[in-house]
Amino acid sequence: MPKIILEEYTEFLEKITPEVKSVLDATFQEAARVISPAGLKEYLDGAKALCDLGRGNDLVIIYLEVMPQIAKECGEDIIPDCVTAAMKASSMTSGEVIGLLLSNLPVVARHLGDAQLVRGYLTLIHQLASTAARGLRPMLLHIDELLSKLTLSGLRRWANFGAKAYRRDFNNLTAYFALESADSRAMLEKERRGVLFVRVQRKLNFYLRALWGRDFFIRPTGADYTDFRPYIEDRIFYVPDALDDTTVDGMAIEGLEVYRATVAHMASHLMYTSQPMSAEQLSPAQMFFIGLLEDARVEYKAVQAFPGLKKLWCSLMKLQHEEPAEHPTMAVLENFALQLLDDSVAGKDAQLNAFAKKFHAEIEANQDDNHFAWLMGIELYNLFAGKKAVPSLRILERYRIDYRDDNRIVWHYEDINWDMGVEYMAASQKQTRYKVSPLMMAHEVDCELAGDDAQEIWTCTDLMRTYEDDLTDDAQSFNETMGKEPISDPFHYQEWDYQIQLHRPDWVTIYERRAPKGNAEDIEDILTEYKPIAHRIRQIIDLLTPAGVQRQRGMEDGDEVDINAAIDAMIAIRMGEQPNPRITMRNVLNTRDLSVVVLLDLSESTNETMAGSDKTVLQLTREAATLVATAIEGIGDPFALHGFASDGRHDVQYFRLKDFNQHFDDEAKSRLAGMKGGLSTRMGAALRHAGTHLHKQNEKRKLILLVTDGEPADIDENDPQHLRFDTKKAVEELYSTGVLTYCLTLDPNADTYVKRIFGENNYTVVDNVEKLPEQLPLLFASLTA
Repeated sequence: MPKIILEEYTEFLEKITPEVKSVLDATFQEAARVISPAGLKEYLDGAKALCDLGRGNDLVIIYLEVMPQIAKECGEDIIPDCVTAAMKASSMTSGEVIGLLLSNLPVVARHLGDAQLVRGYLTLIHQLASTAARGLRPMLLHIDELLSKLTLSGLRRWANFGAKAYRRDFNNLTAYFALESADSRAMLEKERRGVLFVRVQRKLNFYLRALWGRDFFIRPTGADYTDFRPYIEDRIFYVPDALDDTTVDGMAIEGLEVYRATVAHMASHLMYTSQPMSAEQLSPAQMFFIGLLEDARVEYKAVQAFPGLKKLWCSLMKLQHEEPAEHPTMAVLENFALQLLDDSVAGKDAQLNAFAKKFHAEIEANQDDNHFAWLMGIELYNLFAGKKAVPSLRILERYRIDYRDDNRIVWHYEDINWDMGVEYMAASQKQTRYKVSPLMMAHEVDCELAGDDAQEIWTCTDLMRTYEDDLTDDAQSFNETMGKEPISDPFHYQEWDYQIQLHRPDWVTIYERRAPKGNAEDIEDILTEYKPIAHRIRQIIDLLTPAGVQRQRGMEDGDEVDINAAIDAMIAIRMGEQPNPRITMRNVLNTRDLSVVVLLDLSESTNETMAGSDKTVLQLTREAATLVATAIEGIGDPFALHGFASDGRHDVQYFRLKDFNQHFDDEAKSRLAGMKGGLSTRMGAALRHAGTHLHKQNEKRKLILLVTDGEPADIDENDPQHLRFDTKKAVEELYSTGVLTYCLTLDPNADTYVKRIFGENNYTVVDNVEKLPEQLPLLFASLTA
């Protein structure tokens, strides 16, 4: 792919100087490792644009060298923004300053750690180029020191102060941005924050994984305004890019502890909220009080699982604020929030004390029901509205429990599908894969807790052993012991709702996976075990193998004269008999125009031992798939071996054991040997996805041969009829597009449903499971003869 892309830029390559060409040759391979083909196009387009800018070769060389580093830190989506920033600055400053801007971007990306913050930095540079252009060069020369002490918000305030204070005093402006003046140093100390998020991000990720055993996505954001609160959006935690240390009762609380309290509270919302709360006919003040009770509910759940969180949250609630609250009710609410968290705390208001006791008495029975928080929140609002003063929403939103988020996730639920499991939330995030050298891999293999939902995956094409001194032939590599196959992007399919007689659009999500590899010799053992059946399979191959070009004789209107038939006709004429008029023949190409998907049910039930057999369903399925694959491979029909299982509608797992363009070789045999049973059977979605693969084949006849041991079912569907009707609809949809579905079921009770799903003549119930390996090749032969 990289070579093809470079060839598309022939004109650009001929235009640039040999110096730039040599740098491009040296950096392009590194860029190809961390940037996708689409990103590489933007990368080269940017180089071409900077070359056309006419600001010298140095600018282009710097761009080519640093952009892969920036893409690795912040993602390749930042490339167009960097090019745009350089183009904008070209009309306001010199090429040397633009080169300095680009050369410092890796440092900026490392300090800020987020693409959105880097975009904010580029916007700041554009603003300063128009208001304080003389200060840009000295600031860029000291940007490493500045960002090591300031957040992006602090840098913006520090720079804007200097730009305004010395707008007409160029000498002092240069001194300010070069950190040489007293004002500059004083302002730097004023804006300096305690703990930068990028310094503790890794610790926070490990902290949450240690608590809940899964990854959460945390991103920093510039907290420029006074009313800023952390928030959750698209299942991502947005927290301040820096936090100050605080003091409670003379004891210092580090900013890291405030970060931990914040992300633990936000994670509690995601872990312990399963359905939205209705906001209909609620005022903003009522929503605030309900949110206050919902915060108490999720924190109660978290404390039950992790008691240490109570001490952390209570310490921050006891924080003594220097300034009094804007409204007396705010101090009352802050103390009341502490009462809800700690039942040993009491306040001065008897009504609130009674309300807190009621909360603690009833929360145990209602801890999983956020409607309980809704009802108690309304009750608390009525208590304040009736006998106490309720401040305005502007003041309510400024209550001083800083570690809590703004609760938008409680109400902005229309963008959140609450049926998604929490595991799906992390797994659905875009995963980036990079190819790295063995040296980089050796230095960075320190994230042993990373799971399948890790945001960044490194792969190494070279073989790396687990231990340096283990060089024997039996030594396993890192990939063999810890490597995992990549998971595909999601495929979304509709699902039929028989009750409303409509499709649910994009209702089911399928992820393609590769089955783990087993021992290919196990498949050879199966062929040896069923050697008596091999003779019949060879007969099937001989009968069904296309004969190629054949001559059809005895035709009245053929392509050419059959000499033998013509001589017989002349003899009959000479003897005064009526000749046979069929004296021509035609050459006919005899081929099989068929493609097949053998679809295997790999649900948990396949691990059970079948009645009348000492083998599990999975073993019998593997044996049958081995023999039918051997038969089809011998005939020459293109075919695929696929399997499926499901864990709810958001995670239908589709395993490609063998693809159409792959021979039934050791690779496919090892996948077949390694397949395992687990989870449920969402059959309709798997059939639709198998049909998608079949539709890509050129053959006119298409067949899905489904092998299953039970009816459609899944953990998130209580109505047994729903998935039956959906599977029936999927079969009908496939048939309308030219795909025949045939079901071979091992369920002895399948007569009650299989006929309604697949049709009168499109299923077989296997009575003797021991004969499954023999019956499947014969069934295939009868269907495709």
